[in-house]
Amino acid sequence: MKYDKNHALVESAIPGLPPPRRGKVRDLYDLGDKLLLVATDRISAFDVVMPNGIPDKGRILNSLSVFWFGLLDWMPNHLLTADVDEFPAVLHAVKEDLRGRSMLVRKVSIVPFECIVRGYLTGSGWKEYQRCGTVNSLPLRSGYQNGSKLDSVLFTPSTKAEQGEHDLPVSLGELESALGVGLTKALADASIGCYSQAAEYAAQHGVIIADTKFEFGQDAAGQLVLADEVLTPDSSRFWPQSSYAVGKNPPSLDKQYVRDWLDSVSFNHQPPAPTLPDEVVGQTRKKYVEAYELLTGQRFT
Repeated sequence: MKYDKNHALVESAIPGLPPPRRGKVRDLYDLGDKLLLVATDRISAFDVVMPNGIPDKGRILNSLSVFWFGLLDWMPNHLLTADVDEFPAVLHAVKEDLRGRSMLVRKVSIVPFECIVRGYLTGSGWKEYQRCGTVNSLPLRSGYQNGSKLDSVLFTPSTKAEQGEHDLPVSLGELESALGVGLTKALADASIGCYSQAAEYAAQHGVIIADTKFEFGQDAAGQLVLADEVLTPDSSRFWPQSSYAVGKNPPSLDKQYVRDWLDSVSFNHQPPAPTLPDEVVGQTRKKYVEAYELLTGQRFT
């Protein structure tokens, strides 16, 4: 296992197993009949991975995903277990490194698109609305401001970029052409259903989920399965209700802090990224911990 100077896990390695397939944040190990997902402490912004990590970030993402899988129990998911004591013997040598930051999941065929859901107008959606009055080419009424709650939840899919590439918006028509009308509708319904339930829950715990992205797969029977991470500070915009006000972006409990710092130093959104200062690392960790504690009602230790 490779840790940086702040003891953030930036790269995993497991004796006896081939090197994993590394995503922006997760390392994926093929165990034959199942997969091991390891949530490292790497952090990406603008689809670029930073050279240093955020300590405990992987544990927070993993634990939050497990929490949401349990809450959204009507939606099939890929989780088998997140208890390292139930992991196969080949993983026992690194059991403590994996504890809290990994899960065994069943294999599914991943749908190659990001399922983005927006409940509030912000970020790239707000920029597009200012230019064209649309979001993902969907026309919206006039009168919205930055941070406004949308009249209805929007499903705005995008491509699923590889590391170093950028996600690109996809219209519903383009998604239907790629996947078929039936699967497109199933993805939209599942995405909006998961978001709506989670947003209602979060609101009761002082958090606004402005937007999020889901990933889905299909099992051998063709059943839609919720996969990867779910409703984490990496995949979502979390706003504290206490500081929310229409017309501006409130301080968020996610990686927006990192994005803002990168913009402040005129990062061009292309690799290589600059090393994050200790203050940015510490403040980002603090925001992730706060999101976890507000949403789960549990202390992060």
